Amino acid sequence: MKSIRDHADLIIDTSEHTVHTLRRVVVEKFGKFEKGTPFRVQVVSFGHKYGSPRDVDLMFDVRHLPNPFFDPKLKDLGGDDPKIVKFLRKHPEVEETVDRFLDLLDYLLPFYKKEGKAYLTVGIGCTGGRHRSVMVANRVAELLKKQRFDVSVIHRDIQK
Repeated sequence: MKSIRDHADLIIDTSEHTVHTLRRVVVEKFGKFEKGTPFRVQVVSFGHKYGSPRDVDLMFDVRHLPNPFFDPKLKDLGGDDPKIVKFLRKHPEVEETVDRFLDLLDYLLPFYKKEGKAYLTVGIGCTGGRHRSVMVANRVAELLKKQRFDVSVIHRDIQK
């Protein structure tokens, strides 16, 4: 390693670093992140009956919310349909659930960013991944965008 060390522009002594502090040093030295770059959040809706998505950092379950599946007029619609949104938003526990998820994310996201993460994946699951999880994922994403986060949404199971 001595021959390589002799050509190095920068030497980082890793003996006192944890993986977290070393990551922070490497990102500070070599990262192309500008101060104020939005933290990236990916929100993934899914159906528990199809399994949990991979690489999810935080996972929320919305199976406690009223299920439009049991209304024959709503059953075949997706959670992004205005009729599904209207059905779910008329139940106070839906908005309270979204508010509580947002409170937790408001608390946690600065810690993840401080730890050096550039992105976070949040999973939101219901039974089939077509109604409740889709609507809640869209709502969470909408509210995070208002807070200037760079947010993307994936509805993994909406077509199943």
